[in-house]
Amino acid sequence: MKRYLFLALGIITGLMHSVAAAQGVLIITSSPVPLPRPHHPPHPPSTPVVSSASYKIKELAIHSRITDQVARTQVSQTFVNMGSNPIEVKFLFPLPHDSAIDKLTLLVDGKEMPGKLLPANEAKSVYESIVRSNKDPALLEWMGMGLFQTSVFPVPAGAERKVAIHYHQLLEKDRGLTDFLFPLSTAKYTSHAVEKVDIQVAIESTIDIKNIYSPTHAIEIKRPGARNAVISYSRTNDVPTTDFRLMYDVDKGDVGARVISYRPSASDEGYFLMLASPQVKPIDEARPPKTVLFVVDRSGSMSGKKFEQARAAIKFVLNNLRSEDLFNIIAYDGNIESFRPELERYTDETRRAAIGFVEGLYPGGGTNIAGSLKTALEQLKDDSRPSYILFLTDGLPTVGTTNEGQIAEAARQANRVRARILTFGVGYDVNSRLLDRISRDGFGLSEYVRPDEEIETHVSTVYSNISSPVLTDVKVSFELDTLKAEDGPPVNRLYPKTNFDLFEGQQLVIAGRYKKPGAAKVVVSGRVGKQEQRFDFPADLIEKSNDESYAFVEKIWAMRRIGEIIDQLDLVGKNDELVKELVELSTRHGILTPYTSFLADETVRPSLASADAVNRTRNNLTKLNEASGMGGVSQRFAKGLYQKASNAEVATHPSGAGGIPGPVARPSALGASAGGTTGYSLNSYVDIESDSIVATDSVRQIGNRSVYARKRPGQLDQILVTPETAEVDMEKDREKIETIERFSEAYFKLVEANTPTENQILSQQAQGQQLLIQLRGKIYLVK
Repeated sequence: MKRYLFLALGIITGLMHSVAAAQGVLIITSSPVPLPRPHHPPHPPSTPVVSSASYKIKELAIHSRITDQVARTQVSQTFVNMGSNPIEVKFLFPLPHDSAIDKLTLLVDGKEMPGKLLPANEAKSVYESIVRSNKDPALLEWMGMGLFQTSVFPVPAGAERKVAIHYHQLLEKDRGLTDFLFPLSTAKYTSHAVEKVDIQVAIESTIDIKNIYSPTHAIEIKRPGARNAVISYSRTNDVPTTDFRLMYDVDKGDVGARVISYRPSASDEGYFLMLASPQVKPIDEARPPKTVLFVVDRSGSMSGKKFEQARAAIKFVLNNLRSEDLFNIIAYDGNIESFRPELERYTDETRRAAIGFVEGLYPGGGTNIAGSLKTALEQLKDDSRPSYILFLTDGLPTVGTTNEGQIAEAARQANRVRARILTFGVGYDVNSRLLDRISRDGFGLSEYVRPDEEIETHVSTVYSNISSPVLTDVKVSFELDTLKAEDGPPVNRLYPKTNFDLFEGQQLVIAGRYKKPGAAKVVVSGRVGKQEQRFDFPADLIEKSNDESYAFVEKIWAMRRIGEIIDQLDLVGKNDELVKELVELSTRHGILTPYTSFLADETVRPSLASADAVNRTRNNLTKLNEASGMGGVSQRFAKGLYQKASNAEVATHPSGAGGIPGPVARPSALGASAGGTTGYSLNSYVDIESDSIVATDSVRQIGNRSVYARKRPGQLDQILVTPETAEVDMEKDREKIETIERFSEAYFKLVEANTPTENQILSQQAQGQQLLIQLRGKIYLVK
């Protein structure tokens, strides 16, 4: 575990203490009876258990200012006594013994609270006593950390107490990246959702800030200047399940780039993540000119509100073009009509004329998709500037060429200037597979606008993201001096695969794999306007990772690879090897898809070699035959989430993958279930039958590993297994299994030998559950 401030997230309640985590630790010392164990799933139950001595977290706010690696942080947390009696509590939070922390102050309702700082060896006995007396292993991941604890203070019935912590910390810099970690994941033990989670981080630097990246959360980034940034993250009624991690680097030059490598096994290929950010330019600085064509469906089905929204979307684009840009508007039903016969230079006069043209458009007639694309692409003849086609439709092709394959192939051949085609499917009556094919061959993206969503919001967000290209037709290559020609390319399976554009204010994230370790030179080339540009920077592809600090790199690559596999199966056809790989990746990493969601069934044994799992997935993949309707749209939307994934909240931030950045998915983008969740995390999947997000507690992600809750045949109790132990037969293989009683001396010896991630797996085990786990080559049954 790296040396970060590790503010624990937990609530401990009960006669002897019962764990239900949130930021900070309250120990209720006055409860007369033991309390029921808090709810364990990643989402709160519909009817939380309320005891005579219980409380919830009303607000958790983390505000930090980082100046040249020094973080000044304030954490405030408001507790509400939900019981009918006053409670006496202590407040604890763990600190790692090797963190560079000073000026730590703790306030309770604005009054400074005396406390005691325990070194790690003394804190260990405190943690163990809580785990032992509680019969709950939730605090195991805190082993090895120091501890700050206050004296007892009261919380009256129904009252609130606000606890605030102030501290300074020197952040660690590794591989050129400054790393800020704030643990939120232990809040998954709470029985109540946190009403409000608010994180604000301001960065100030004496050198230009380049990449800002969170592998865990869908952050919002604002850059007032080249050396300042404000990062925010906010959720309501949330149960955080992933630690908040923020990474950034500083550098000189036009494009900042950084490579993070991770190789858990020296005998297997490694994984890497490349971050790249263009220079933040002043608002009035000249930008490369571009060409924008808006191709809008005006068929009869667009009548009413949909067409009014489409008009508003076109006006937004028109009002945000620049003087050197070229543009045109093409409206189609059975016939095709253009604003001008050829591209028009953008001026105030042409803008007003174009808005008048839009106002004169009215829907009616069929849908000539092939003809409208052909008309748009024929107008593009200059490949020296980036060209973008915003193509909008709400239906199936009914006029002209209607064959899906022929339409897509004709558009591909007509695209001689490598225009980026951005398709917007409105409603469920579109051929989503056709739109995906057009956008994939057209170097763009597909956006799907649900019936209850605003067209203008989708279009304006995408256009805002692509409005300022600063480096186009970007290519990335790796060079290693130690690599021989017969060794093949140094990196492989890069996602995104094709050339792409870099946009002002956007974060490029490329995931890939490498065969050989060593020092490498990464070359990024592209065009700025008509000029070719080339940047190179060093990278270290490590031979073997010593810990799991960068395990997220493998997880993100796996999500991207899953998206690529589904795309290949969708647009190219069946392939048994790809189906097997999809099952293997989904099972090993606990990444659920619409086709492997059966892994969330407690009666299914997740096996990497299970023929049954492959067969079930193969059968489920026949749903890709649905090109239109709710199922068709939902599947292509879900596929896009994996293709663009750049952090654990893949559905709430699909814009960091590289290529054309898409909009942030709003809560209305999908329905919600399982406790009202609106974001998509790794223990969720898109249910294509209802176009909604389903969350499950039977599949959990711990670092880079997965744990499955299963029911054994003929047994009522659950057993937790990992992919490595899923096929262990507890009767036939009992000689290979060592049984350990929870909270025994042998149990805590095991805990002491474990890595933090392994102890996090042990911390998943609840009352009534058994755990079958492989540690250091040996199989243990923890009862």
